[in-house]
Amino acid sequence: MASQKFTDDELICAFQDIKSPTLIAKKFNCDVRQIYHRRRNIEAKLGVELKAGSIRSVIHEQLDNHPAVKQIEIKDGVVLIGSDAHYWPNIITTAHRGFVHFCDGLKPKVVIMNGDVCDFATISRFPPIGWESRPSVIQEIETCQDRLEEIVQAAPKGAAFIWTLGNHDGRLETKLASCAPEFAKVSGVHLKDHFPRWTPAWMAMINNDVVVKHRFKGGIHAPHNNVIQSGKSMVTGHLHSLKVVPWSDYNGTRWGIDCGTLAEPYGPQFQDYTEINPVSWRSGFIVLTFKDGKLLMPEMVLKYDNDHMEFRGGIVKV
Repeated sequence: MASQKFTDDELICAFQDIKSPTLIAKKFNCDVRQIYHRRRNIEAKLGVELKAGSIRSVIHEQLDNHPAVKQIEIKDGVVLIGSDAHYWPNIITTAHRGFVHFCDGLKPKVVIMNGDVCDFATISRFPPIGWESRPSVIQEIETCQDRLEEIVQAAPKGAAFIWTLGNHDGRLETKLASCAPEFAKVSGVHLKDHFPRWTPAWMAMINNDVVVKHRFKGGIHAPHNNVIQSGKSMVTGHLHSLKVVPWSDYNGTRWGIDCGTLAEPYGPQFQDYTEINPVSWRSGFIVLTFKDGKLLMPEMVLKYDNDHMEFRGGIVKV
């Protein structure tokens, strides 16, 4: 296909709006070398500079303005990240108590629940196994409200609360949208209506260097693959495995981080579909510390026993 003809003025406008020569070439359906050649001619003729940005900078600009991305700037301070709580009525786990304890002790500037706060077992697309007992939607919502309020009350005044949504969290609106689409935008049908203190997002971006989202790649090597394929440090949940994997190259060291689970690995949420098989899951959560805007080595907080968490070589009673 022949390349699209374009004027010098059109190319100047493209550099102002798009910036990336690669994307501009795609817009005009031509080879990128033609864009560079035309740019040099225009700069020589008009005595101007057509500044180019990389595709990466264009992507960052798009993410900066994306409504589903929560941008966070932290120079010095702590971000506390818990994930996969799958909160269940009448159960308060050791890891949850630990998370509340550390919200009080570490005084985080930001607290992130990285997906699957809710389980929503009764509205799963998977059928029940036998006659297993599962809590109702309202029981789950009220339980999650209680647990999240405990976190809010323990955190310092002025802390931000972000909820990066997980696949289980999405079950509520998916169910309602498929069964009663006419109720769109009616108060109460959206998950966020029940948790006004928490800002929902698909992704949080910290200092443009650290991505926090519920899931990306799957499998036991997900943290490694996440950091390789995203080009950033990435914090995910979903797999319940609680681990930190470094990756170093000419750009420095980045981190692939799995948040583990705030639930018990052999809790009632999981016992039937896992058939009580051994699972390489760990109860705990993640502490991110920033110094001069740079992420220090991420730290894990691991359940030690029913009353204690393990952190920085010590045992903390919770």
